[in-house]
Order: sequence, then structure tokens, then C-alpha cells
Amino acid sequence: MESGAGKHWTEEEVKALLSVWSEKNIRKQLHGTLRNKGIFIYIAKRLQELGVCRDWKQCRAKYKNLKYEFRTVKYAHNSGDATKTMKFFHDLDAILQYEPVIQLTEDENGRCSATERQLNISTTTENTEGKN
Repeated sequence: MESGAGKHWTEEEVKALLSVWSEKNIRKQLHGTLRNKGIFIYIAKRLQELGVCRDWKQCRAKYKNLKYEFRTVKYAHNSGDATKTMKFFHDLDAILQYEPVIQLTEDENGRCSATERQLNISTTTENTEGKN
């Protein structure tokens, strides 16, 4: 069995990764865990069931690269540069838009508390406002 080390990810392989990544339990585990080797071992196993032969390190590297590229493009769009694009942007936006976000609040006594809330980003309205 070929490990695929050094082999570029095909479009079908990335789609399979995004499919597994989009599962609610996977998203929740990826968000809430710093030591995530076990999660990526599971993702690699799921990908093998889908016919994608990648090890956990390759899955983690691709996950990190996709997330980094997405955030770079998203930042560019929010800064007014709509020319920067990436493949699978809308898929990643759908996956990442519901990541929990920690919101800090301060009470009248100056004590801070952290609450988790869902981030819901609507890219369709923020990029079209004021352009008519």
C-alpha cells in the first residue's frame, strides 16, 4: 500500500477530507482539543474507508494548510480585496462558520467571565453592502 507521502492531494481527496471534517462531532473535537493526534488518526481511518490513503500526519497538515489559506482569503475579503480566492472556500466557510467563539464580558464589579457562543458569519451580505 502506497503511503502517499509527498503526493499532492487530489480534488477528490480534499472533498473526502472536507466531508469527514464537516461532521459535527469531528468539528467539535477539532475545536476543543490542542493535542489532536487521536482525532487525525480517526480522520485518516475514515478517509481510508472512502478510498483515500493518507496517514494522520498528512491529514493534519492538509487541515492546517486549508484552514490557514481560508483565513487568509477571508481576511482579504473583509479588508476589501475580493480578488484573492481559493478552491473550496465556500465549503470551508460552511464548516468553519459555526466554530464556537469565546466572548469575554465584564460585570459591574470588574470581574471577567467567558462564555461560549456560536459564530455565524454571512459572507453574502457583508461583501455586497454599499456596492449598488
